[in-house]
Amino acid sequence: MNSTQPNLMNNFDVVVIGAGFSGLYMLYRLRMTGFSTRVFEAGDGVGGTWYWNRYPGLRSDSESIYYSYTFSEELYKEWNWTSRYPDQQEILRYLNFVADRFDLRPDIQFKTRVQSAHYHEENNQWRIHLDDGTSVTAKYFITGVGWLSSVNVPRFKGLDSFMGEWYHTGNWPRDKKVDFKGKRVGVIGTGSSGVQAIPVIAEEAGHLTVFQRTPGYSVPVRNHPYDPAFVKQTKENFHEIKKQMRDSFYGTPSLPPIGSALEATAEERKSVYEEAWETGKTFLETYNDLLINEAANETVSEFLRSKIRRIVHDPKVAEKLLPSFHYGTKRPIKDTNYYETYIVRMSPWST
Repeated sequence: MNSTQPNLMNNFDVVVIGAGFSGLYMLYRLRMTGFSTRVFEAGDGVGGTWYWNRYPGLRSDSESIYYSYTFSEELYKEWNWTSRYPDQQEILRYLNFVADRFDLRPDIQFKTRVQSAHYHEENNQWRIHLDDGTSVTAKYFITGVGWLSSVNVPRFKGLDSFMGEWYHTGNWPRDKKVDFKGKRVGVIGTGSSGVQAIPVIAEEAGHLTVFQRTPGYSVPVRNHPYDPAFVKQTKENFHEIKKQMRDSFYGTPSLPPIGSALEATAEERKSVYEEAWETGKTFLETYNDLLINEAANETVSEFLRSKIRRIVHDPKVAEKLLPSFHYGTKRPIKDTNYYETYIVRMSPWST
């Protein structure tokens, strides 16, 4: 079957939107239980957010040995992750490996968008309309589009007449390398995508200006290549790791935080926070009252602000990068040399 062409069959047990992590797993499980299933994917390949997002510096902020499928022990042991936090290219290779390993492509229709879906109570059936003018029916309709699937470009005044190049991290060119060498570049936004892209773009650009609305907290990701012995040990402990993941709060094994930040001495807190900073540990794993006690939260928030002041030598620049909200009330960010980039290479602007 040619997976890029509409299937002659137009009635399925299940229709799924999206061929990312969720969509691929959904297809695998449904087929294993005997449901006729069709996945519709707007892109021309699998990957979901890792297909559309290809900007410089993109990598997962979850460790690779946990940011992977555990439904198959054989799959887990066949794939070798190369580093603690894999980049976009490696994750995309992994998802393509999964699609081929379980022969999922014949049930995926690529380059196809779902335009609408209507449920008909009289026959308990969905009718799904596609952008190629056809429609299919299904008893079950499952969306796996994720929350990073839609590119949101604000209507900036003058964008239509802008003569330079502009790009969005969520829809990065796939057929060419964007050349920043010697150019004046502006990056709008300092969320996770901006924080990852800024240091890499700054290495190449002639001048880089960052436009931010609200500075956030970011900590070093501390990525490193995996030692083959560690990879071997991980595979041997597959069942234990899977159990730890299922029992954990975040989906990644970690010890639950014990004790109050306010009951620890200043020296004890500093030691705990320094250890988290140096190892790339999530600070919410340090003490159990950081999200329920404002005073406790201020101890970690001020620790992180002090790190920014120490790294960014210019006090005026550092001040623009200091968050004013409580740590953990917005998504914590992990980075590689983000604050270090502001030392000599860039101009930050708060807008």
